[in-house]
Amino acid sequence: MKRVISVILVLCMALSLCACASSGSSAASGEKVIKIGVFEPSSGDSASGGKKEILGMQYANSQEPEITLNGETYKIELVYGDNGSSTDKAPSAASSLVSAGVSVVLGSYGSGVSMAGGPKFEEAGIPAIGVTCTNPNVTAGNSYYFRICFLDNFQADVLANFAMSKFSAKTAYCLGESGNEYDQGLIAFFKQVFEAAGGKVITDSFPTGNSDFGSYLNKAKSEGADVIFTPVSIAYAVQIIKQAASLGIEAPFLGSDTLDDNMVLEAIAGTDLQLYVSTFYQEGGSPEFDSGIKAYINDSSEALAANGGNDTISAVTAMGYDAYFVALEAMKKAGSGDKAELMKILPSVTYTGVSGSIAFDAQGDAVRDTAYIKTADTANGTWVLETVQTGSVQAEETEPTGSAN
Repeated sequence: MKRVISVILVLCMALSLCACASSGSSAASGEKVIKIGVFEPSSGDSASGGKKEILGMQYANSQEPEITLNGETYKIELVYGDNGSSTDKAPSAASSLVSAGVSVVLGSYGSGVSMAGGPKFEEAGIPAIGVTCTNPNVTAGNSYYFRICFLDNFQADVLANFAMSKFSAKTAYCLGESGNEYDQGLIAFFKQVFEAAGGKVITDSFPTGNSDFGSYLNKAKSEGADVIFTPVSIAYAVQIIKQAASLGIEAPFLGSDTLDDNMVLEAIAGTDLQLYVSTFYQEGGSPEFDSGIKAYINDSSEALAANGGNDTISAVTAMGYDAYFVALEAMKKAGSGDKAELMKILPSVTYTGVSGSIAFDAQGDAVRDTAYIKTADTANGTWVLETVQTGSVQAEETEPTGSAN
């Protein structure tokens, strides 16, 4: 009889553990925990953007570090996987998050790494919510990847039309890193729109690791480019801007969301250059969020360093903040932190964040038709809102591939 009772007790304990694992694990302290994976670059060329995106998630977690589901309270733990801004390192970073037992993944800053790590999440049945990975191919063929940002075809359409309406541009010079999916994808989309409107596009690619952009910039100048479109990484953008200033380039620069960074602002400060970027959020859009994140950044030397040494709010920080709450909204709607339950419910999740209304289409892409275009105030080192652009570009246009973001 004692043996039967012992077996029953063991079975009950096993079932209890299984039930716990379905919605969250237990920490050593006895707290019930749900883990959210942070799949972001904190090293490599995109580290500046990745750290700022992480800041938004960390701030959100500081505001709501717990969630109550079916009467049980769970601690939300952020688990980090540094993808190193590299498609070679991304799969192992993704695997580390899978091994850590995360229920959902946020990230990445960088579409190339998102595409490289995505299959690992799909194999493990873990839904991922892209924050600013804008390339259409992130979600194409991977039903486990969602995203809350607009896509590159929309972004390129907005910038090409802006170039023509703002500057009456007839000739555009496009410069990107050779083999970089983000750069080349955006340039391809931009070229389609600009040429379809009767414009002329000159394209060039520089090799990875290049540091001398003089010949490219001089070519843009000699070809009479009305605008220079360079959707490159933050590190390359800083070099290009500094060298353009020394060469006296007069054509305005157009940049994608990657150039929305205070390191780029610092590089262009005090110059006569013009820079316009498309992005997801402009400071002032949510005063409550702005004051809160600024206080959070200034209260921590670590957060201040991650933000580039000042409290300028990057759009990717606002997006990281929203992505965290989209994940929590999914848990609340599912009544669970279980990855399978979250995957079932995510397509129907809607959320109104600081960056706007968030919902997903059948592909898992964000239903978004708004981009902010802002310009660098070189005298004051700040971004100034130029215009809010709305429109609709179908996500099915996925032929040009790419995205560092």
